[in-house]
Amino acid sequence: MERFKIPIKVIDNIYLGDGKLVLFSGPCAAESLDLCLEVGEKLKSVCALLDISYVFKASFDKANRTSVNSYRGLGMEKGLKLLSEVKAKLNVPIVTDIHESHQAAEAAEVADVLQIPAFLCRQTDLLIAAAKTGKMVKVKRGQFMAPEDMQYAVDKIRDSGNENVCLTERGVSFGYHNLVVDMRALPTMRQFAPVVFDVTHSVQQPGGQGGTSGGQREFAPYLARAAAAVGVDGFFIETHPDPSKALSDGPNMIPLDEMNEFLKMIKDFWSLRNTLD
Repeated sequence: MERFKIPIKVIDNIYLGDGKLVLFSGPCAAESLDLCLEVGEKLKSVCALLDISYVFKASFDKANRTSVNSYRGLGMEKGLKLLSEVKAKLNVPIVTDIHESHQAAEAAEVADVLQIPAFLCRQTDLLIAAAKTGKMVKVKRGQFMAPEDMQYAVDKIRDSGNENVCLTERGVSFGYHNLVVDMRALPTMRQFAPVVFDVTHSVQQPGGQGGTSGGQREFAPYLARAAAAVGVDGFFIETHPDPSKALSDGPNMIPLDEMNEFLKMIKDFWSLRNTLD
């Protein structure tokens, strides 16, 4: 299959598709400044040792939680202030989610990459608003979307004047409370834009614990190795010092103290695959 033709800019010194692995990683929610600094500092250090480009991830709002009683985050004002502090203290680029078109411009004042959640990947006004900020737009494939149909999400962004777009694979719905990853989706979507593999949401069990989502993190290494072997341009991984205490998506997150070995494993498989391209 043909691939997209040129590397895509994340920020001035980070590109997807230029032969260097990119990691988007951090806690699911921006629970506190101390947590974000702890996670970001650790990941930045590990990525420097492994020659991986690093983008810090945390959400100021989790608008698609299963239950109204679930933790959503700090909100836009406090959350973006926290992310701005993380960016300044650690000197790392930032990716965060937006859920409504009016959030795009304000979030772009802090974030270097705007992430479109999977459930919202067809929301035209949201995609256009994100595109018009000029920042990279990272679109997650909806659990209900065929991979070949993601070209239309890419078209909406590029037709709005922004070439800096990537797609993210995070599994497709398979019955209730279950996701599976169709590895054919990776080369299919890679025809349209760089592809990032979302390791931790691919092992999520949506709504699988009643009012909250479950997860099977024990399968994360297998899917990560498979995606690296098939061929992707980056990885998205959520992590936490103690996932059992995380306020969002704990069951599918990788413990922070395991990330060093986890990333070494991914890099080894990814590097081997890249020698075949």
